[in-house]
Amino acid sequence: DPSIFTVLTCPSGKIGTAAADFVIFPPRWSVQEHTFRPPYYHRNCMSEFMGLIKGQYEAKEESFQPGGASLHSVMTPHGPDARCFETASNNVLKPERTADGTQAFMFETSYNLTITEWAANLSNKLDSDYYKCWQSLKKHFVIDA
Repeated sequence: DPSIFTVLTCPSGKIGTAAADFVIFPPRWSVQEHTFRPPYYHRNCMSEFMGLIKGQYEAKEESFQPGGASLHSVMTPHGPDARCFETASNNVLKPERTADGTQAFMFETSYNLTITEWAANLSNKLDSDYYKCWQSLKKHFVIDA
């Protein structure tokens, strides 16, 4: 739920559902205690197109470069990479600045989005290894039988 970072919203015909939101992730203080501070793992009912204009995105510091973008369609699970998870899970939670020198944005919509044939197959810009940023995540939950 990026609502605290929403800059513009376009309501849809359904109350409580935006046709489109434009969101920025500005520099800010991160002061929460007893929590996981990076963007959390989630799926949602919106398609999210996210881009990085400058700096480093906190949830994927190495793999998400300025000029890059990602598209997570409706109900596609996503969240921080494995390195971010391990670092954030072991950090001492003291007040700190987040995203200084960074400008990331997101466009989200309740409509399904897709990429063009050119973007998918001809541009040579598609990261076919994107999913690998989560492969080294360790299992932390045990289901008792």
